[in-house]
Amino acid sequence: MIIIDEERAKSLLGPAEALAAVRHVLVAMAEGSARNFPVVRERLPETNGTYGVKSGVDMSGGLVGLKAGGYWPGNEARGIKNHQSTTLLCDAASGEPVALVAANYLTALRTAAAAAVATDALGRTSVETLSIIGAGAQALPQIAAQAGVRSFRRVVVASRNRARAEAVAEAATAFVSQAEACDFQVAAEAADVLTTVTPAAEPVVRAEWIRPGTHINAMGADTAGKGELEPSLLPRARVFYDEWQQACTIGECQKAVALGLLGRDVAAGPLGDVLRGAIAGRQAEEDITLFDSTGVALQDIAVAALALDRVRGQERSRSR
Repeated sequence: MIIIDEERAKSLLGPAEALAAVRHVLVAMAEGSARNFPVVRERLPETNGTYGVKSGVDMSGGLVGLKAGGYWPGNEARGIKNHQSTTLLCDAASGEPVALVAANYLTALRTAAAAAVATDALGRTSVETLSIIGAGAQALPQIAAQAGVRSFRRVVVASRNRARAEAVAEAATAFVSQAEACDFQVAAEAADVLTTVTPAAEPVVRAEWIRPGTHINAMGADTAGKGELEPSLLPRARVFYDEWQQACTIGECQKAVALGLLGRDVAAGPLGDVLRGAIAGRQAEEDITLFDSTGVALQDIAVAALALDRVRGQERSRSR
């Protein structure tokens, strides 16, 4: 079994490779050639953390696998990342383990790639401002990935921690000509594309702040009880998702579904169906489009498998 640690994983993949892998997986899910298994997601009151296992099978790649990990908000004080995760890959035909892959960097990479795929498929072609709500580990990867699919002039960053928002905004100047920190309302109202990456359980975005034509990537909700957007916003939008069962139970859709504001018959459909041309994405410039990204196991398997392929390729090169 090959073991890939965090530092090696960082050297193997970048945003472009992750974007292609995530796009492929979303299409495979829509076509039925790959599937996710039910998610295990539990809160850990003893440590104020959240732990989960996501798993799935992709027969086109011959792999079955899982990612185990979660979020421990006290880790930063210990000098380690709050998000911790590891992916196990096994041969789908035999069950034999083939790789154990550190997944902190890869999770950030594939999450950013999912948002970039959605922005590319659903966002307006002509855009100026990318707004990021949340200034944690996901913020800068989101900016880097989405700057690869749209020519943004400006990035605005909002967080309850102003110093962190300012630090992310300063780093964002590597990708855009102008960046600044602001409050939640200013960020939402300014957005051509709005990406939320917080662990919020109460809305940080009010429905009235969102202009017609905005595309929203709701990335933070991945556990029962979470939600970053006011539920009344969702019926105004064309809502797309990675996987409905996750979206309606642990994703951004969950509260709107519970309130009777949204159902599978009202949501526009899976993003994978847009990518393969089975359903329409944005239908008009003034549409509000929304991608509920809960993060699926197959995305984790895809980027881990790509890292494994790179390692095997390096080993073959050295053996020649």
